[in-house]
Amino acid sequence: MKNMNINTTIPVLGPARIPSPLASQGLAYAGKARFMKDEYRISVDVRVDRVSGENQDDILSFEQAGPREKIYFDPSKLKCAVANCGGLCPGLNDIIRSIVLELYHVYGVKNIFGIRYGLQGFIPKFGHDLIDLTPQRVSGIQNTGGSMLGSSRGGQDIGEIVDCLERIGVGVLFMVGGDGTLMASKAIGDEILNRGLKISVVGIPKTIDNDIFLVSRSFGFDSAVDVATLAIKGAHNEAEAYPNGIGLIKLMGRHSGFLAATAALAQPDANFVLIPEEEILLHGENGLLAAIERRLALRKHAVIIVAEGAGQNFFENKDIEHDASGNVKLKDIGLFLKAEISDYFKSKEIPISLKYIDPSYIIRSLPANANDSVFCGLLARDAVHAGMAGKTNLLISFWNNNYVHVPMDASAGRRKKLDPSGRLWQSVLETTGQNSLFYA
Repeated sequence: MKNMNINTTIPVLGPARIPSPLASQGLAYAGKARFMKDEYRISVDVRVDRVSGENQDDILSFEQAGPREKIYFDPSKLKCAVANCGGLCPGLNDIIRSIVLELYHVYGVKNIFGIRYGLQGFIPKFGHDLIDLTPQRVSGIQNTGGSMLGSSRGGQDIGEIVDCLERIGVGVLFMVGGDGTLMASKAIGDEILNRGLKISVVGIPKTIDNDIFLVSRSFGFDSAVDVATLAIKGAHNEAEAYPNGIGLIKLMGRHSGFLAATAALAQPDANFVLIPEEEILLHGENGLLAAIERRLALRKHAVIIVAEGAGQNFFENKDIEHDASGNVKLKDIGLFLKAEISDYFKSKEIPISLKYIDPSYIIRSLPANANDSVFCGLLARDAVHAGMAGKTNLLISFWNNNYVHVPMDASAGRRKKLDPSGRLWQSVLETTGQNSLFYA
C-alpha cells in the first residue's frame, strides 16, 4: 500500500497553546500523562518487505490518535455539536454518550448540542430543535438501539449548514456516519476553511457494511455479525427440517461483501455465499441453480447467503432510482433469487421448501454488543481528543491495531472492497465448499 496516492497530513486550526486538563486530573501512569505526539506515526502498510530499507520519512503513515499535551480550544468557552446521518447502526447511542461524557467530565466542556435528524437539523425550514446534551440526558442510552438524535437521508445546502454553525457558535462538530456523511463532512469542513472560520470537523465512521476506505473496522459491524449468525442458524434449522429444504438469507452489503463473508465464517452453516465483488452465474451447468440442485441431491438441504448488492447485473435493463441521499436504489436480489430458485425447481418438478429471511432492519436498529460498545467508546474519546487539539477535516480510524487520524480527503468518496483473492474470501470458499459445487 506504500504507493497509494494519498496525503496523510491532518489540517489544524492553529497552534495548540492551552495545557490539557488531563494533566491535572490524575489521568497518568508511571508519573507521566499519557499524551500522544504528532510525531507518533502508524505505518499504513505492515508488510516488512514493502517498507524495509526506506527512510522513516518516506514510509506512508497515519498520525496516531489520542490526547495531546496542549489543546487549541478553551473548554470554558467552547460549544460542541454532535450529528449522525444515514441509516441506523448499532452503537450510535454509545458514540453520542461517550462524546458527551468525555467533553463534560474530562475536558470540562458544558455546552454540547445534539443536532436532530441528521443534516436537516441545521436547516431552519425543518424546524428541528437542538438538544442540550448533558450526562443526565445521555444516561443509559447505550442500552437502547437507534439514535437518540434521530437521523435522516438527503443532501442539504452546505452553506446553510455552516451558517447554522456560525449562528450557534459551534467550535467542534462531530459527524457520525458512513460514506455519504463523510462526503458531507468534507464539504462542510472545506466551506469552513474557505470562510476562514475556526471550527473543527471530526468524523466517526459508521457502516454495517464495513466498507469505508482506510478504516479496517467500523463500529456496528461486530454487532451485525452477531445478529446475522442468528439468521443463519434459523435458516439452517428450517432447511434441515424439510426434504429439499432451502434457507435463503439476505444480508446488508451494498458494494462490499464483508458482512456476508464474516457471518458465514462465524456460523459455518452456509453452502453458498454471494457477494457484490463476484459475479453470480445463475444458469447453466456451472451456474448457481444447478449447484443448488446438486447440493440437494447430496445432502437434502442448502443454505444460501446473499449480500444485498450482489447480482445487480440481473437488473441492468430496469429503471434506475435514487434515494434522498442520491444513492442508487438497489434492486432486491433476495426476492429475485427466491423467485428464480422456485421457478427452476418447479420446471424440473422437484418439490422444495424455500424459506427467505431478511433481518436487515432488525440488525441495524438493535443496541451494540459488548465488543462494539467498547470500540465505540474508544473511537468517541479519540474524536474528542482530536477536536480539542484543533485538528479538523479528519476521521478517527482503527488501522493496524491502532487508532489513527485519517484526512477526510483521503477516505471520502472511496470504498473498501473485499478482495476475491484475499484470505477472508478464500476462507469462505474453503468453509462452504461452494467452488466444488459450482464447477462440479
